[in-house]
This record gives sequence, C-alpha cells and structure tokens, in this order.
Amino acid sequence: MYKSLTDYVKFLESKNELIRIKEFTDPILEISEITDRVSKQPGGGKALLFENTGTNFPVLTNMMGSSSRIAYALGIESFNEIDDYINNLLKEVMQERGSLLDKLRLLPKLKEAAGWMPKKFKGHAPCQESVLFTPDLSRLPILKCWPGDGGRFITLPLVHTKDPENGTRNLGMYRMQVFTDKTTGMHWHRHKTGAKHFSKLSGGQLPVAIALGGDPVYTYAATAPLPEGIDEYLLAGFLRNSPVLLTDCLTQPLQVPADCDFVIEGYVDKKEPLVIEGPFGDHTGFYSLEDLYPTLHITCISHKKEAIYPATIVGIPPQEDKYIAIATERIFLTPLKFTMVPEICDLHLPEEGIGHNIAIVKIEKSYPGQAIKVAHALWGAGQMMFNKIMIITDQDIDIRDHKQVLEAMASDYTPKTDTHFSRGPLDVLDHTSPKCGYGGKVMFDATRKLPEESGVLRGQNGKKDRVISFTHSDSVLNGQINIIVDSHIPLDDYYSLLWLWGSNCDPIRDSKFAGDLLVMDSRTKVKGVDGFTREWPGFALSSAETIDSVNLKWDKLGIGPFIESPSLKFLKINVK
Repeated sequence: MYKSLTDYVKFLESKNELIRIKEFTDPILEISEITDRVSKQPGGGKALLFENTGTNFPVLTNMMGSSSRIAYALGIESFNEIDDYINNLLKEVMQERGSLLDKLRLLPKLKEAAGWMPKKFKGHAPCQESVLFTPDLSRLPILKCWPGDGGRFITLPLVHTKDPENGTRNLGMYRMQVFTDKTTGMHWHRHKTGAKHFSKLSGGQLPVAIALGGDPVYTYAATAPLPEGIDEYLLAGFLRNSPVLLTDCLTQPLQVPADCDFVIEGYVDKKEPLVIEGPFGDHTGFYSLEDLYPTLHITCISHKKEAIYPATIVGIPPQEDKYIAIATERIFLTPLKFTMVPEICDLHLPEEGIGHNIAIVKIEKSYPGQAIKVAHALWGAGQMMFNKIMIITDQDIDIRDHKQVLEAMASDYTPKTDTHFSRGPLDVLDHTSPKCGYGGKVMFDATRKLPEESGVLRGQNGKKDRVISFTHSDSVLNGQINIIVDSHIPLDDYYSLLWLWGSNCDPIRDSKFAGDLLVMDSRTKVKGVDGFTREWPGFALSSAETIDSVNLKWDKLGIGPFIESPSLKFLKINVK
C-alpha cells in the first residue's frame, strides 16, 4: 500500500493527520517534550514531522498515535475486517475434512497464504542509495527523550537476527542506546527471541541488522506478540495481502525490507563482557534502571537519499503505544480463542495498564472454576505472561465500559472467595516485583457464581457501593478492594490511580485481607525497608529547562493553541 515512509507521510497529510514543523527543534529533549504534549491530546493528536533537526534528516513521531492512524498504517477501514478474515481463515484451516473434495477446497486459502511470504527484491534497493562504510551515528537525529536517560536512544528499531542453529529469522523491537558513533547497546530482554539467538552462541559473533522506517506495517509487525518461529514479515504480508520484498545487507548475512529508510548493520560478540545500558524513561512511565546488555558493533549504515527518521516516545500513559495495543487486542483475539481459550468473548488491555499490567476478560461460562482456568491459560499465552492484574466477567458485560465492569464486580465478586493469586514471569521493566522478571499475579473473578463455587448467585451477594477504592491509609477502607497510594497522589485522578495500581503493586507481597476486604499497597517502596531489596525509579518527566524552551518557541511550531507540558502534573510530586 505504501511504497515508503514518505508515501505514508503524504497520505497522512492528505487526511489532515500530520503537522510539518519547520522551526528548529532539538532531538535532545525538545522533540520528545513536544510530542508528549501532542500525543496526550484527546484522540492522540496528530503525527509530527520535524523538518529542521540540525541534521540532513527529518524526524517523524506519533505516526500511529490515533485510532485512524493505526488503521491507516495497517491499511484497513476497521479492525472488524481483520477479525472477520482471520476468523474465516482459521475456521477453514481447522475444520475436519473427510473427503478429497473438502481438502481441495482448502487449496485456494493455502495459495493465498503462500502469497504473503517475503520475497527477494530485484535490483538496487532504495534503502542502499547512500552508504556509509565508515559508520557515523552522529549523522542521524537520534533522540534523547527524558533528562534522566543514559543518552540518546533509537526507539523504533526493527532488529533482525537469525537463530544460529536453524537459521530462522526474527524481527523484534529492542531499544538501542548510543554509546559512540559506531556502537550502541542491544536491549533485548531474556524473554525475547533476539536474546535467545544470542544465548545459543557458544562463541563468536551474531549478525544483527536494524531497519528504520519503510512501510509502517513493518513497525507494527515488529511489536506484534507472534508465537516464536512465526516470521513477522508473514504477518506484514497478510496485512498487506502482498509479500514484503527483502534485500541482502551489505556487510552482514541478513535481509531487510528494500524500502526502509535506514539500515544499520553490525554484530554482537559473545566473547565480550556485557556493558551497562540505561537508564531510560520507558513505557511504564518510570525510568528503567541500568542493567547489563551486549554491545552492537556497527559495520555499515545505509539510507535512502530522502530518508525520514522514525521515532516513538514512551513514558507516562497515554502515549502512541496505546493505539498499537488496541490493534494487537483485536488482531490476536481470534487466534487466541481458536488455539487456547475458546470460551473467551473479548479481551481488553486498558491503557492505564501500559499494555500488560491490567487485563479485563469476558468469557462464556459454563462450569465452576472456569475463570480460574482462563486466567492460567492466558498467563501462559505469549506476552500475556507479563500480566499482573486480571478481571474476568461474564459475556453480557461491555468490558470497555468501566462502569459495567465495576457493577459486575459489585454483584458477583467477594474478596475472600473470588480473589485468586499466582506467581510467574513479569516484564523485566516491572520495578515493583520482589525479583527482576518474577513476581505475583492476581485474578478477580467477577463471573456469576455457580452453586459449586460459593452457593451465592447473582443478586444474592448484596450490592456494594464501592468496589475499588483508593486511599492514603489502610485505616480508611471504603471498598471491596482498597488500594493504598502515596499521600501526595491526588485521589480524584482516577486515570493516574489505575496506572499506579498496576505499576507499584506486587499482588502477592503487597496484598492482605482486612476482615472481608482486600487491601493492596501501591505506594512507593524503599530499598532496605520491609524486605524490599531493589532500587525504586522516578517518573519519566521533562525538565523545567526543556519545558521553558518549548514554551518560548511554541508559537513558531505551527501546532495550534498552546498545550501545557504533561510533566507539570507530576513534577511537584515526583519522588524516588
């Protein structure tokens, strides 16, 4: 659909979804601050093309940061199109076929799927129009997003590796901190496929190729929670209904999309010691702390002559990743139903839960204990393993309507009998778990109870005035679930309270029952106090100096009416 990122920019402009900013904006902190202001506007604001960055390349941000732009990026009118197609395809593939004729009817579907597989690009690839065999990252407008970041970070890298044992390709997205003009960090978590490829090396080097830009569907595919071993470019081909065209890299034995804007080629060396990477203001809204990761050694950089540098900003929600998560909810619900949890009717990952901390699920319930079964199935399903807080309701509830969810809990949830705890993997970026990457989980069963479960049927439980209550003290308990937050957090900011609930609480360590009520501690933890052994990060916020510099040039940016910095909301209460 889009032959280049430039095509996508022109399309967004034709839809009045993009603002060109001609005033000089510094990639060091200023672009991030401006983008943060715009992306938090109702509906996600507009995409921003910063044309004067002090380099030869413009910077594009917030390119998928609205419901319409994520749909444009995927080439669809609505997500129902994809739901219907995947549903029909899976029905065809999984249907039992007795006769030869029945099996032959499947061939057109298989032929169509074969057409989604990536193919070799013929000719001189656009991504290699200009080549720097002496790499120099300083030529690129790489952002420093937040003042506490360890440096500049590439935030939308399409990272290509191959399994050193079987050659299977993986496309992932792992942030890259710039160390020098020729080296970066490679921040792949232990759960990620790129890290597994690296771990399989007994020694030597693992080739890595990073693409930036091109058709925006590549960027989405790199974030998609596909099962390991499934080629992300197959998903891109499915969404485009045409194959992705790949070209050989110049210095590494890998392939990248021929139409991407930049290619950074290099390797990581298994013999080298890991190095300190971070901190970084991450999608959690907090700084992820320093840790040890491999060094990427860059062997070549190539780019289009008229390349656009794509970047995303992550931090306190909502941000652009909110809309990417909405797409993932819809696209992967049907495969999840067919392959693992057929009773699921819908799955919602509220933006306040930053993609994985909070999940709301509705099911078609037919037997006792089914909600517990569903919770454990989902905690074993790909990136859903990172979920910490899950609420499960019956199929007649609109789980995107918080009022309906709370009403279901008021009617059908009793803390002592319907709260189910577990332990398992967590996101490495989760700062509140007792151990990095491992901690508590909780499921609240708000389904109608069958006699075998509690003997209490809907309506007999007694209507509660408040289900979830936020408080500054465990001496004030007004709800079934009482969540304690720091005393400087306003109790009337429900959005931020939900975000902090998911972010600052380990469901097992920080939960206790007070009579028939549940109390969960979502306050800041202090290293060395009450057995907490980890450092506690601060909020990812702009500095007063950056806010002032953007304020002074606002009228020249052409964005429209003045937008106050979102960081001001928390600067007064930021603690570490």
